[in-house]
Amino acid sequence: MRMIYSVSAGLCVLAVLVGPANACDTANPAESTTKKHTLRYKFQPRETIRWKVVHRGRVRTTVSDVTQVAETVSTSVKAWRVTSLSSDGTVTFAHLVENVDMRQQLTGRNEVRYNSQTDKKPPPGFQHIAASIGVPLSIVTMDARGKVLHRARKSVATAVQPEGPMTIPLPDEPVPVGHRWSVPHEVTVPLETGGVKKVQTRQVFTLVDVKTGIATVEVVNQILTPIHSPAIQAKLAQQESNGTIRFDIDAGRVIHQQIDLDKRVLGFRGPASSLHYLTRFTEDLLPQTARTASTGKATRSNKQ
Repeated sequence: MRMIYSVSAGLCVLAVLVGPANACDTANPAESTTKKHTLRYKFQPRETIRWKVVHRGRVRTTVSDVTQVAETVSTSVKAWRVTSLSSDGTVTFAHLVENVDMRQQLTGRNEVRYNSQTDKKPPPGFQHIAASIGVPLSIVTMDARGKVLHRARKSVATAVQPEGPMTIPLPDEPVPVGHRWSVPHEVTVPLETGGVKKVQTRQVFTLVDVKTGIATVEVVNQILTPIHSPAIQAKLAQQESNGTIRFDIDAGRVIHQQIDLDKRVLGFRGPASSLHYLTRFTEDLLPQTARTASTGKATRSNKQ
C-alpha cells in the first residue's frame, strides 16, 4: 500500500493505495537458491492491521525560464479492518486512513500544514482530505495471493484515491530466491488533443533474499510502450518508481517497503522546459498490530 500525492492547482491531493508474506529461515547460503518459499497473505478474524506511511515529494518544473518547486511531506496511519475471513484465506476488509499530518510548500506561497488530530478545521483545499480521515475509503475482498476479487469504493474516496493496485501480488507457487514474476498494467494517458494514449507497463518482482522468515522483494516498474513525446513522458514519470519490500512469511503481511523515484524529463513543454520528480514513499507495520497468525505474538517487524 502506498500513499500518493499529486500537485494540481497548487494543492496537494491525498490519495491512498495499499500493500503486504510466508516461509522459513535460510541460514545456509547454498540452500537459498534451491529452497522454495510460499508467500501468502494471512489474517485473523476481526483484526485491524496498521501501517505508518511517510511520503516525501519534490517536483521542480521549469517553463520559459520560470521555475516552480512544489514540496510535500505527509505522515499517516493506514488501516485494514478485517470484516470476514474464509477458510481458503480470502479476506474482506475496510481500507481507511486513521490520521494524517502533512505540509506543502510552493514557490512564492506560504507553507500549508494540516494535522487531522490537532486541527479542528482544515486549510482551504484540504476539506476533501479531512472528510476522508477515519472512514472506510473502500471495502476490499482479496485472495491469499493478493488478487483483488472485489473493490467497492465509498463516495468520499473518489477525490482522494486514484485507481491502482492495493496489494503486492504474490507468486502462485512456492519459489526460490532469485525467482522473478511480473504483473502487466495498462495506463491511459490523456492527450492535449483531447484523445488518449494507452501505454503498456509492468511491475517486475524479484525475491532477492529470505532470512529469519523475512522475504526481501525488489520491485521495478517498467514502461513497455515506446514513448518519444516528452509531454507524454512527463505524464508517465511517476510510473517509473522502484523499491524494496520486506514481507514476513509467518505473519503473512508486508512489514516494510520503500519506493523511490528520481526522474527528469526535458522539453515536455517546449525546448526550454524541464521537469524533475524526486519522491520517496515508505510504509512500516506498526508494532501493536504486528502479530503472527498462529501465536498472536509480535512478529519480526522490529528486525527491519
